[in-house]
Amino acid sequence: MDAKLHTNVETASVHSPDFNYEDGDLAPQKGSTKNDVHDMSRMGKRQELRVAYYGLLNGGTGGVIWVTLGVIIGALCMIASIGEMASMAPTAGGQYHWVSEFAPKSVEKPLSYIVGWMALLGWVTGCPSAAQLTSTLVQGLILLKDETANVSQLWQTTLLIMLFLLIAVAFNVFLAGKLPLAEGIFLIVHIFGYFAYIIVLWTMSDHAPASQVFGTFSDGGGWGNVGLSCLVGITTPLWCFLGPDAGAHMSEELKDAGRVLPSAMVWATFFNGLFGLTMIITLCFCIGDIDSVLDSPTGIPIIQVLYNSTGSFNGTVVMTVVLIVLSMVGTITVIAATSRQMWAFARDKGLPFSSYIEYVRPGWDIPLNAIVVTLILSLIITALNFGSDVALGAIISLSNAALIFSYMASIGCIRLKRWRNEPLLPRHWSLGRYGAPINDAAMAFLTISFVMSFFPITPLPSPTDMNWAIPIFAAVFIAAVVHYYISAHKHYVAPVALVKND
Repeated sequence: MDAKLHTNVETASVHSPDFNYEDGDLAPQKGSTKNDVHDMSRMGKRQELRVAYYGLLNGGTGGVIWVTLGVIIGALCMIASIGEMASMAPTAGGQYHWVSEFAPKSVEKPLSYIVGWMALLGWVTGCPSAAQLTSTLVQGLILLKDETANVSQLWQTTLLIMLFLLIAVAFNVFLAGKLPLAEGIFLIVHIFGYFAYIIVLWTMSDHAPASQVFGTFSDGGGWGNVGLSCLVGITTPLWCFLGPDAGAHMSEELKDAGRVLPSAMVWATFFNGLFGLTMIITLCFCIGDIDSVLDSPTGIPIIQVLYNSTGSFNGTVVMTVVLIVLSMVGTITVIAATSRQMWAFARDKGLPFSSYIEYVRPGWDIPLNAIVVTLILSLIITALNFGSDVALGAIISLSNAALIFSYMASIGCIRLKRWRNEPLLPRHWSLGRYGAPINDAAMAFLTISFVMSFFPITPLPSPTDMNWAIPIFAAVFIAAVVHYYISAHKHYVAPVALVKND
């Protein structure tokens, strides 16, 4: 997030009935606005926190371009829907809070609890996923220098992932106040790096004809149908557009979040989509022989494309380092968003040891306990890679499905209210009369994405290549339901129970 991260601590209990939520109480202390305080007060909360490449295999160049365009359109509808809910209720809880406020009364508490677990599952499994991308880029550079280098054993990869997780957590703990500045700096690096890539690839690469780039579709996965193969390849661009709720989870650290956050989310997605689509088209023009690039000894097609284009090892290293730095910043941001989601869910007694996780230490001004638990869980998940990369891959693949489910549940609830002509909450950022069709488009996009997130890369896969997300997702979902009805319903505080009616 580009907003200033600064936190403060009060001694009153989060759910204390004696706490005074009047508009003037907190704004001077927290650096927030009256709108922020009013939004938090209405929700019964205190302002504690101050303000790739499978697409080429399945679909070919034409498939990955057109599928990416469809994903961008669907993602914009999804993020616009999420942004409107974030304007109604800007809270670190995000999806589970919105479900609690907008779902039918008969199901709002259990559904909110389940969505909270699934959203947190998506974010927690996303932490090692982000760090894995960074480690893979580093290993790719080493292999570019020496194809015979012994750097790809499971224990080596695992330790690299753990190293980047530790660095990301250290930044979140000791340099949290510098995160907005760092993200601002790296936004500039991102923009200049983008144009550097474009210029290099446009001027130094051989280019395929446009008819070949936009019109070549393939069924490299062997699905027997090009259309289905393209849909299986949706996971590559989809991965780039999941996690828009990160902004919502940081909303209690933003100034005037209900007004600023939705616009920031939508415009960020629009420009990321524009730049991303342009880059993908550029790569498809410059990629050359797809099979040789996919079979690159580096294991990273973009590194091989850069090397083929520049013919320079040093030039490729410099450009790849930009990707490594940006990927590392992404890992830092994922840790920040995950810890805030966990902290918010613990604040509503949705987790074991909630009293520990929700505690914000005086003087630290950050949800330190939640960050520590996020690190521990991420390291445990990563440690599975010591024994089998299949186990780690299976858990990481849950991230997409779990987050998509949480988006579907929250957007589905707001769509149901529109269908029933029930009044919506006041908001600073509204979809107006276009709300219903935008919600419908988002739900259609998410439904397709949810189904395809469980597909393996190829039909009839071996156990190693199987997408194990569906049995693990089902197991976690069932466990959450059973746990809720056995014990969690007794102590879980649904956010709507704390909401104040204006």
